[in-house]
Amino acid sequence: MSEFDAYAGQAETVARELASAGNLRAGQLVVIGVSTSEVLGRHIGTSGTEEVAAALYTGLARAQADIGFHLAFQCCEHLNRALVVERAVLDAYGLDEVSAVPVAKAGGSMAAYAFRRMADPCLAETIQAHAGIDIGETLIGMHLRRVAVPLRPSVRQIGAARVTAAYTRPKLIGGERAVYGRPDADACV
Repeated sequence: MSEFDAYAGQAETVARELASAGNLRAGQLVVIGVSTSEVLGRHIGTSGTEEVAAALYTGLARAQADIGFHLAFQCCEHLNRALVVERAVLDAYGLDEVSAVPVAKAGGSMAAYAFRRMADPCLAETIQAHAGIDIGETLIGMHLRRVAVPLRPSVRQIGAARVTAAYTRPKLIGGERAVYGRPDADACV
């Protein structure tokens, strides 16, 4: 097994664990932030490679195909961390489109690769995702819904890059008398 096959498998494992822990459903949004430089053990933004991006995309796409969530790939700071999404996602969620085409040096290798692989890609200025995976400390928190719940996946590193993940849950409201979860039918009298 090559290191790229390992990266694909690890990305798929993290995505499946996140989907399970966060009870992700078809149609929900998962933001992905990746530094391919960090995966290779180099400083973020210095040594991006689409070979690493291709491997990670492969693993993430396998999980996506089975579970049905939508992927949103965060660009780097040169494109203000805009997100590559399918146009259907942009329209369904009423997202604001911005104009740019991500490339390795302005957008990042992962976003550039995703842009070329998607059927009808576009850039959304921002999203509020249901969950997210951060490979290489790219800071995806700005694109997560409130309230984020950290997940410690079994895969803590892909290559040399740290992996963090989170899913979100609805805010708890109502104070001490509130009931959370589904109450029994008898309790609703």
